[in-house]
Amino acid sequence: MHRVAISSTGIFVPPETITNEELVLAYNRYAALENVRNAQAIAAGTQVALTDSSVEFIEKASGIQSRYVLEKQGVLDPERMRPRFTPRPDTDISLMAEIGVKACQDALTAAGKTAADVDGLICAAANMQRPYPAMGVEIQTALGINGYAFDMNVACSSATFAIELAYNAVRTGQSRAVLVVNPEITSAHLAWKDRDCHFIFGDVCTAILVERLDLAPAGAFEILGTRLLSTFSNNIRNNQGFMSRAEDRDPEDRDQLFRQEGRKVFKEVCPMAAEHIESHLKSLGFAPTDMRRFWLHQANLSMNQFIVRRLLGRDASHDEAPVILNEFANTASAGSIIAFHRNKSDVQSGQTGVICSFGAGYSIGSVVVQKT
Repeated sequence: MHRVAISSTGIFVPPETITNEELVLAYNRYAALENVRNAQAIAAGTQVALTDSSVEFIEKASGIQSRYVLEKQGVLDPERMRPRFTPRPDTDISLMAEIGVKACQDALTAAGKTAADVDGLICAAANMQRPYPAMGVEIQTALGINGYAFDMNVACSSATFAIELAYNAVRTGQSRAVLVVNPEITSAHLAWKDRDCHFIFGDVCTAILVERLDLAPAGAFEILGTRLLSTFSNNIRNNQGFMSRAEDRDPEDRDQLFRQEGRKVFKEVCPMAAEHIESHLKSLGFAPTDMRRFWLHQANLSMNQFIVRRLLGRDASHDEAPVILNEFANTASAGSIIAFHRNKSDVQSGQTGVICSFGAGYSIGSVVVQKT
């Protein structure tokens, strides 16, 4: 068995941002238009009027201040409220593959590696652009990797679950190195017309190079262990799929987009994630207080604060549990990887930390790493 490391990470950040102020203005214009259109039903009491959103509401509920998106004009159009993407011919690279290639190239450059050093690629994200051919195979081929690739989806835990698979492929000698890439175009499945969640998501793509430790560059993070957990819940759900057409569903039906029972998710997932991390650390001979840093899933500021408080018995500083969702919003599986990417250079040799994601499923994945 080989020792395994995260050699590097990479990121693609979209060129456009939407601030809370812009988002609230667009949503409130949409709500006003809807209330005019449905004035009779509202007056008759058969329909409830939409209420305004606000910057204060968004920041108190989530800690989010802005988000990156691939296309903002469609999202901010009160008559549309969704991004406007141009269809590409099959002969052109897909949008999801394009941003995946850019993030992977960033990770390879950071490690001083090329496609010739990589044997596999896992494309892991909350939503795939299409069922087949696999997005991973398109990214693999565009990069020039000789080997294998596939897609997988464990919603917001996709990255950590994929790291587990990459870790085992490298540990057993099947592969020298595996790229894990997380292209999250969340703007396409967010219900921008729903006040309770219209602010949650942003677009991004991250990449992680998982490699044999003896081949990794200096300063890599050795993977000391991984652990996965899942248990079924309907509290985070999206019913859109290939059977929707056969069911004569309207793509605009509310359940064809992201939806959640936020209070239930908070109450159930936070204690579960804290217990998961503590148990994983204990199995490796560590206590939470031994950790230099917690790189947690970036869904909601209060969730992260609760989890680390449960683990440490006190509030954590930004240095101990960095937050990036104020800038990026929730980026599904990419959130914990952005936190790691942005906040790992100051970790000293021998110090340890935890990358942890949690989300729909429910699913929780943790990766314990140590700076070499």
